Amino acid sequence: MSLVSVVITLIVVGILLWLINTFIPMDGKIKSILNIVVVIAVILWLLYGFGVLSGSGDIRMPTVR
Repeated sequence: MSLVSVVITLIVVGILLWLINTFIPMDGKIKSILNIVVVIAVILWLLYGFGVLSGSGDIRMPTVR
């Protein structure tokens, strides 16, 4: 994963979240929950992308042929 793709993805996610928060009328609690979920998802994506978290746990997924 290149640094440019990470930066572009973060910018796109930030702009989309800003657009949702600005132009879609929602209750404040729903907006804060949405923001927290998006931030946690982006942090997990970054940790997996940079190898801090690995997907090689004990659970094996079957391969589809």
